[in-house]
Amino acid sequence: MALFSNIRFYQVHSPWPSDEETLHEALASQPFKPCGSLTERSSGWEPPGGEGQESLCRRVGGADLLRLRSQVRLLPPAAIKEALEERVQDFSSKMGRTPNRKEKRDLKDDLYHELLPQALVKSDRLLGFYLHNEAILAIDTASDKDAERFIDLLREAFGSLLVTPLGFNKPIGEFMTSAYLGASPTNFVIGREARMQDSGNARTSVQWTDFDIADDDVRKHIRTGLTLERLGLEFDGVLSCVVDRDGVFRKLKLLGIESLDEPLGEDIILLNPGSEPVDDAAVETALARLDAEFVLFSGILARLLQALKRLLEGYAEVTPDAGKAASF
Repeated sequence: MALFSNIRFYQVHSPWPSDEETLHEALASQPFKPCGSLTERSSGWEPPGGEGQESLCRRVGGADLLRLRSQVRLLPPAAIKEALEERVQDFSSKMGRTPNRKEKRDLKDDLYHELLPQALVKSDRLLGFYLHNEAILAIDTASDKDAERFIDLLREAFGSLLVTPLGFNKPIGEFMTSAYLGASPTNFVIGREARMQDSGNARTSVQWTDFDIADDDVRKHIRTGLTLERLGLEFDGVLSCVVDRDGVFRKLKLLGIESLDEPLGEDIILLNPGSEPVDDAAVETALARLDAEFVLFSGILARLLQALKRLLEGYAEVTPDAGKAASF
């Protein structure tokens, strides 16, 4: 399994910690803590390599690797609804009337706080990395909401963080369309996935997956008015992905080096919380493998950004919201 699956890029317009120790200290102000009995969600930073590593970041090859962990308590709505029906019946029996809207809301709130400590907890982890030469933050998610959660926790750790979604001076959608219609640069090859949308009706779209989308019968839909929303691409023969018009990169996969995936993944799993204790040698081996995959992945994505930067005439100049940036 690849280290990163999806990527959203952001430009960073404020200072970033100058060394790994300073970055660790900033992140340590917002460490992950498990949900308390009455806490619905908890988020914070944990070591990217998992258990056995102390530092909350890994600085390798000009990039910083971070991992955000979030934990939530799960209360199924159906269970709350069923328990609430019993509370309403009890209320009606005692009071001789049905509860009004406010009383029913109070009953539901009381029930929620009673059940919350008994709820199961579930964790999810979100990787991200910062490219120093580009001042670019990359977050491993296709979800804007999850990316904002990652950025908000960074902002709390740093005190301030000015970022904007990465844009280029020419729309990435223009590059996608021209590449799909045959004007692809030599380092980009059309993949086997595309989604097109009717520009006059946002609900109407057509999807091709694992299909020869270069076939003229498919391409004609773009020539006759559909808009290319997503396109499968291969970059430099080493990376395949699906890019959308908003610049979100999905389904990332390294090409020709699949042999790294399984051994590396197995070693990293050894370091995840909840696993059996491992000795120092196993920790060092797993961290070395993590570093190797991170350097490989971040380096390829940096090259991808440079290629797009040339094709699309540079990063767009934007003015982030005014605010006092953190200093390190």
